[in-house]
Amino acid sequence: MKSKAAFVCRNEMVKSVYKETMPKLLAEPALEFPDEIISAENIEKYRDYAADCRYIFSTWGMVPELSKYFKNCEVIFYGAGSVQYFAREYLEKGIKVSSSWVANGVPVAEVALSKILLSCKGHFKIMGKLKSREGWNSQRAFITENYRGNYNQKIGILGAGTIGSRVIEYLKRLDIKAEILVYDPYYPEQKAAAAGVKKASLEEIFSSCTVISNHVANLPATQKMINKSHFALMQNYATFINTGRGAQIEESDLIEAAKLDPTLTVLLDVTEPEPPEEESELYKLENVIMTPHIAGCTGDEILRMAEYMYGEYKLYESEGKLAYEVTLDMLEYMA
Repeated sequence: MKSKAAFVCRNEMVKSVYKETMPKLLAEPALEFPDEIISAENIEKYRDYAADCRYIFSTWGMVPELSKYFKNCEVIFYGAGSVQYFAREYLEKGIKVSSSWVANGVPVAEVALSKILLSCKGHFKIMGKLKSREGWNSQRAFITENYRGNYNQKIGILGAGTIGSRVIEYLKRLDIKAEILVYDPYYPEQKAAAAGVKKASLEEIFSSCTVISNHVANLPATQKMINKSHFALMQNYATFINTGRGAQIEESDLIEAAKLDPTLTVLLDVTEPEPPEEESELYKLENVIMTPHIAGCTGDEILRMAEYMYGEYKLYESEGKLAYEVTLDMLEYMA
């Protein structure tokens, strides 16, 4: 007998994320799917089907309020990152949740690594400024005088969760002998030792690191945790990178620090709010470079998240376990 499954989403995003994986799931001999994506608009039509549904496949746009309909659901396979906005309601009903948070973190870690390495070379400080033959030597001299490259640098990682840990792993693969300082209250000393990094306070990291990259989980307790007391400690020609969330930064303090020390470089892929208000000084400061929240999955990178969930389904069917399960306890510290 086939197990009933459904794609559940409030929009058409599920078709994009599962573009390559949906045909595989629909062809699974052990699964049965309805003709439509189930949403709040058509749930009454599928009330009886939902009551017997064993598996849900979803992505951005999962519908929290539908949990009461899926009385016998075992697992939600969520092809996206954070599950904070919907998971508790389902978990409290005994429904397992698996998320592609690891897959979603891969491109963020890649972007963060790239920014770290280029920052140590002074790339962003002179980017777009070489406009003449004369400038060639002057810009090279400027970099040589003020930036030391990647070898033997101190690099600060804020948050050693899925993304922060991957950034550390990438850095450790390189022959740069960087000293990596990590701030994360939940990161065990044994794990830090095994990774070859040093746990440190925010104050030590901001005062001693050439580059600081934020990957702290976005939780109420972490909002505005990085402020002027930290930015004031930064060395000349240091770089602050944020591919995490803008809410963790006291933005007015960051702006003030960038104005007071033009040697600093600030690389923001996220802000609070997004986008910044029209009158925000972030648009005007020469040493602030923003990108519009593109570090996460874009383009075909979203397909990886559905592929992870297809793998999770196969694992659960064959062995009854999940590699990327999210529990109620994990919601307390996950982004």
